[in-house]
Amino acid sequence: MRIAVNGGNAFVATGGRDFDRNQPPMVFLHGAGMDHSVWALLARAFAHHGCAVLAPDFPGHGRSAGVPLTSIAALADWTAALIDAAGAKAARLVGHSMGSLVALETAARHPAKVTGLGLIATTATMRVSDDLLTAAKANDHAAVDMIAIWSEGYRATLGGSQAPGLWMLGGTERLLERAQPVAIFADLSACNAYQDALSAAAKVSVPSIVIQGSRDLMTPAKGGRALTAAIPNCRLVLIEGAGHMVMSERPDDVLAALRG
Repeated sequence: MRIAVNGGNAFVATGGRDFDRNQPPMVFLHGAGMDHSVWALLARAFAHHGCAVLAPDFPGHGRSAGVPLTSIAALADWTAALIDAAGAKAARLVGHSMGSLVALETAARHPAKVTGLGLIATTATMRVSDDLLTAAKANDHAAVDMIAIWSEGYRATLGGSQAPGLWMLGGTERLLERAQPVAIFADLSACNAYQDALSAAAKVSVPSIVIQGSRDLMTPAKGGRALTAAIPNCRLVLIEGAGHMVMSERPDDVLAALRG
């Protein structure tokens, strides 16, 4: 469906069911250069089991209009505005990578809008290599290649998707290739500049979970452990063998962790 958020036209997937304000809302926030489609399996699972799902494309991503926002704080404010625009009072937020920082910052800046947090492939400091930033700024396909290769765990590069017929490495490449030329650089720069995760974590008062892949090369598990320790009432689930795209590589395990 489409929603007007802060005057912009946003596309929001709802997991295959109409958004029902009488059901507990869940908002799924995608990572850098990506869009709502990374949540296809999880969004559908929750939408068909008692939740009202919103999986938006951030501005300038996927089917949403506008230009990409350039800071985690701006994306957090936009997320709070999305919750209002959908007619919900508050929602549980689930974010992947950049989206996890957005979820965390939203909980700190707009605590009345958040009922719980699911932070996937996260860390307090998401530093981005100079080579990757340079390639992304130049709209060089090398940026897509680097992200795709570093995102997938070892097993994912060999195949073996839990969703039959999907090629995980190639799918990640095709998704990133669809991004607006400026989107990947804007997102990576926002992650690289964000230094407020630990102070935001201390302000979180809702039940939270951190989900990490043990073979994540982009946000290593030790970073997830440190952030878990900084968030009150937070637990860590480590998925052995999974990489950064853990919800694509191991959707059943991520679903079980979020339900738990």
